[in-house]
Amino acid sequence: MKDINRALADISDMRNQLAAGTMFRGFGPAVMALSGGLAALTSISQSLWPDLLAANHTAYVVTWLATAALAACLISAEVYARSHRHHGGLADAIVLNAFEQFLPAGFAGLATTFVIWKVAPDALWTLPGLWQVFLALGIFAGARSLPRTVRWIGGWYFVSGFTVLMLASSSPALSPWLMGVPFTLGQLALAGVLHFAYGEFHADTK
Repeated sequence: MKDINRALADISDMRNQLAAGTMFRGFGPAVMALSGGLAALTSISQSLWPDLLAANHTAYVVTWLATAALAACLISAEVYARSHRHHGGLADAIVLNAFEQFLPAGFAGLATTFVIWKVAPDALWTLPGLWQVFLALGIFAGARSLPRTVRWIGGWYFVSGFTVLMLASSSPALSPWLMGVPFTLGQLALAGVLHFAYGEFHADTK
């Protein structure tokens, strides 16, 4: 019995090691481009109806949280479908490995949002920039399982995050474009990076 358990443990370890060394192909270029389109649509909507969607910092943040939740649902559905289509029996292990890489930055972003909202609502203006910085950290954390060029997208969000923090600090009202421009450009660029990287992958396997 011990030999069987040891063999099962060895197989599990080998699966995890194989998953860790496999390029994660669960993120689809199309859904990433769609998330960029959602960012553009949200910023345009806030510009057209500021009294409804950006009357104050709370309304501004809630609108973008709703957009992020919708994008996360679309990306999650795509990850599930693509992972099982491209990674077969290793899909669950590879998705778990990717999730573990992104989890710390994602949790930090959610926790920071909650704390600022509850304890320091006057500092809500910092969230757009902080969200971009946390996203950059998540991309860098998961870069070893993604195409190398993804690091450029992480760099974009890192720089744009701190730029947004500086710009937001000088204005009493948050501009919709402080979120719309960085996320639209960043997600469209990410879609392009994934498209070409996966194309190279297909070419290598032919």
